[in-house]
Amino acid sequence: MKHLSLLFVIVILSLGLIVLAGCTTPAAPTQAPAEAPTSAPAPTEAPAPTEAPAPAPVTIQVFYPVAVDAPIADILKGYIAAFEKENPNITVEPVFSGGYGDVRTAVQTTIDGGGQPPALAVMLGTDLYDLINADYIIPLDDYIDAMDNGDAYLNDFYPAFLENSRYDGKVWSIPFQRSAVVMYYNADLFKENGLDAPDSWDALANAAQALTVRDGDNVTRWGIEWPSGWPYWLFQPLAIGAGQNIVGDSDTEVFFDHPKVIEAVQYYIDLSHKYKAMAEGVQAVWGQAPSDLASGQTAMIVHSSGSLSGLLKQVDFELGVMPVPGKQKGTYATVPGGGNLYMFKDVPKEQQDAAWKFIEFVTRPENAADFSINTGYIASRQSAYDTAAMKDYIAKTPQAAATRDALQYAGKELSVQNLGEVRNIFHDYLQKAYNGEMSPAEAMAAAQKAADEALAPFK
Repeated sequence: MKHLSLLFVIVILSLGLIVLAGCTTPAAPTQAPAEAPTSAPAPTEAPAPTEAPAPAPVTIQVFYPVAVDAPIADILKGYIAAFEKENPNITVEPVFSGGYGDVRTAVQTTIDGGGQPPALAVMLGTDLYDLINADYIIPLDDYIDAMDNGDAYLNDFYPAFLENSRYDGKVWSIPFQRSAVVMYYNADLFKENGLDAPDSWDALANAAQALTVRDGDNVTRWGIEWPSGWPYWLFQPLAIGAGQNIVGDSDTEVFFDHPKVIEAVQYYIDLSHKYKAMAEGVQAVWGQAPSDLASGQTAMIVHSSGSLSGLLKQVDFELGVMPVPGKQKGTYATVPGGGNLYMFKDVPKEQQDAAWKFIEFVTRPENAADFSINTGYIASRQSAYDTAAMKDYIAKTPQAAATRDALQYAGKELSVQNLGEVRNIFHDYLQKAYNGEMSPAEAMAAAQKAADEALAPFK
């Protein structure tokens, strides 16, 4: 009986274990069978996109000349505000000086004093050789080559303006505030006196003589004012119009004593001594010449195209604009001028990069057009004249087209090695001739000799 009872207990326990086993959840297999379909992994939440870090703030200085009768400072400040809005990490600080010479002096003083130069400066295109020799500036080819349309960008600038941008196979500056020598005249006075716009030296001298008005020994209106306080630039169209520019093709060649250049010097003197149509001697009237024309104190002036906008606001007569008449009938001459944008060497790379962005911005066709419209400077890029704003402006102000069209008569602006010394030599002797201290031939012979000596180390 005991054995049956023990057997019964064992059977009952075994049945209980079987029942419990049936009630438990089987463990999941460690790997699905090869033939069993696998389910897709549970989706995971994508990480939040990481925002690119904001560009580091950078401040650049731009040294800028204000030397013509136009609201240049306000115009530039407007471009700076628009640029900073488009590039909020870049701050542009303009530093204004009275003229190109003042900008150059400020840059040189800063560098020679051990200070950091500005990232950019607008300086004369003709300063190129001196700035390279002083090791102040850097070429811009890397920035141009990095553009999507670098070749098209560069080729859009007028060739006459790019001439002083290139040296040794590199591009060292970008044209910006560019001009040409033009003659402004009171077209109403010409009509009243039955005169046509002059088309030769003789016609110019005769018109200037006819339009000069005297009250006894007092001149109440000169026929022409031709500033000569900074003489080389406004003299060059006379030399070109005579048939010989004062500068050659190389960077060490000048023609100060050429007979045709001497003839041009004599013509300038004749306007006062022979025709009595211009004040004698050196005329230090650059700043006041536009207002003299507007107020009726002179009938004509030779000046920069950059003064056009200011003149149009001042005059109450029809303003004529044309290139300078040449010696022969139907010939004309001018020379380009003005400033380019230069980038300086000893500034941090981030400032140079920001400076290039500013160069690209201010030289956009629409900005080049706007600058020309508001100043009278010739737009440096050809495409600027295809903008709607410029087309509309020229339709209302044909004088703006006349300044641009004068470029077809342009000769090369004086730019050689050791320019500062060579230019000062020419100025000194040219003014001696104007003041009657030396004859034109003597003055130009002395200028040529001194210039050749100054250029000899560079040949």
